[in-house]
Amino acid sequence: MSYEKYQTLKFSRPSPGVLEIAMGEEGKLATAGHDGHRELAEIWRDVDADPQTRVAILRGLGKGFSGGGDLQMVEDTTRDFDVRARVWREARDVVYNLINCSKMVVSAMHGPAVGAGLVCGLLADVSIAARTARIIDGHTRLGVAAGDHAAIVWPLLCGMAKAKYYLLLCETVSGEEAERIGLVSMCVDEDKLVDTARETAVKLSGMSQSALRWTKYSLNNWLRMAGPAFDASLALEMLGFTGPDVQEGIASLREKRKPNFRPDCPF
Repeated sequence: MSYEKYQTLKFSRPSPGVLEIAMGEEGKLATAGHDGHRELAEIWRDVDADPQTRVAILRGLGKGFSGGGDLQMVEDTTRDFDVRARVWREARDVVYNLINCSKMVVSAMHGPAVGAGLVCGLLADVSIAARTARIIDGHTRLGVAAGDHAAIVWPLLCGMAKAKYYLLLCETVSGEEAERIGLVSMCVDEDKLVDTARETAVKLSGMSQSALRWTKYSLNNWLRMAGPAFDASLALEMLGFTGPDVQEGIASLREKRKPNFRPDCPF
């Protein structure tokens, strides 16, 4: 399997059967533009088809795990129907392709964890966060519904009450708090994060692959049952990209101020 077509993701093989996928660059916080968003949707099909890979590790280089979509892509999504339709399809595929990937996936999250990277981080089979990780679903802060993965997995991981609190208020979840409420599998000190992820991947790669894959397939039926809730949330997110609140959300982010959304909602 060749991964040469990927421009925003970097690949290495720290152990036999283990593929490490890294987002971003050293010294920077990875943000997903048009290419990055597409690649996070496509990579899980290629991992699934790769005979040399039994386990994939997803991590971020530089200052954090993932910084979410860049503002240019967000603005393009508000302005262009074709872009919006493509982003909807890719956002759908990020979730379903990862759920349906038969290979084991381990995530290693540090620093900010936002956007499409966070989708993959929380849908990983084993999610590991640094204690100082800052997990946040930024959709309501932007002025759109939390649609790109939250409805399918947050209530199952941490319960409806916590899911609503963090998703509605757009509050940050630390790695320690994420472990406490069950949002991630475990948290570790940041200097042990990558080693822990690699050790976990090696353990998984040495186990019965049929047993692991069939167990994963069975457990992920809980997520498949939540598919209609996810589909509705993603459609409503895309609807939000056509409205006025997202314009104020984008402006507030560019100007580094609090958003001033409309005080009422006609629907």
